[in-house]
Amino acid sequence: MRISRVIVSLAAALCCASVGTAVCAATAGASPTGTAAAVNYVALGDSYSSGLGAGNDIAASGRCSRSSDAYPEQWATAHSPASFASAACAGATTSDVLARQIAALSRRTTLVSITIGGNDAGFAAVMEACVLLPTGACLGAVSAAEAFIASQLPGRLDATLRAIRTAAPDARVIVLGYPHLYDLAASAGCIGLSTADRAALNTGADDLDAALAAAAAANGDTFADVRGQFAGHEICDSGSWLHSVDILALSSSYHPTAAGQVAGYLPVFAAAVRSR
Repeated sequence: MRISRVIVSLAAALCCASVGTAVCAATAGASPTGTAAAVNYVALGDSYSSGLGAGNDIAASGRCSRSSDAYPEQWATAHSPASFASAACAGATTSDVLARQIAALSRRTTLVSITIGGNDAGFAAVMEACVLLPTGACLGAVSAAEAFIASQLPGRLDATLRAIRTAAPDARVIVLGYPHLYDLAASAGCIGLSTADRAALNTGADDLDAALAAAAAANGDTFADVRGQFAGHEICDSGSWLHSVDILALSSSYHPTAAGQVAGYLPVFAAAVRSR
């Protein structure tokens, strides 16, 4: 049995306990509804949508690091839409979405998902500062990112969502957020960053999610918050769905594992799709 099928089965059990049987059925790959055949789905965004860190990489995706265990691929496998394409790419910013990913959309597109904004705010540089430098440097890097999120990111997000609407005027657009990286309640017994660093990173995620939610609302789109779904499965938890620093695969650090994609992002996305 392929690992993706095992993880989907695990997700079904987890979802039944946390988000209800309807989402559970969607995650487990229950038969699609009668309207599923009319769905033309395109996934956009960054590494949290491409599936970097989840394994089972799709060779043809190259540097974009798309995974067959990423939530878009898993949803498409479970629901058999009329068409599916993922343009999501590791490292993507809003500029990359506008320049390289929007072309995947058309007037036939009926469903779009996207995670975006973390790289605009300097996610990699912030994590490097927090991992390699003292707490003061980490807090400074997070503060600078928060200032960017407050002042510049809203305009970039608005431009991106408006461009998506222009390219796919009839599509349902679902903007997914980012999880907290750390369970602060378990921080005291968890090696690595200081609790102050971890708290700052979680606050930064809150600021980013708030900007995403506001942009989605302003453009008539749906914001899907994954923080609650990841609660109890953050770094410092025994069953974390997020990679901590991995010296053997640095690019996967601070990204969802396969379980994070399938049991974290997938049920939240499925619920958002079903919510209307």
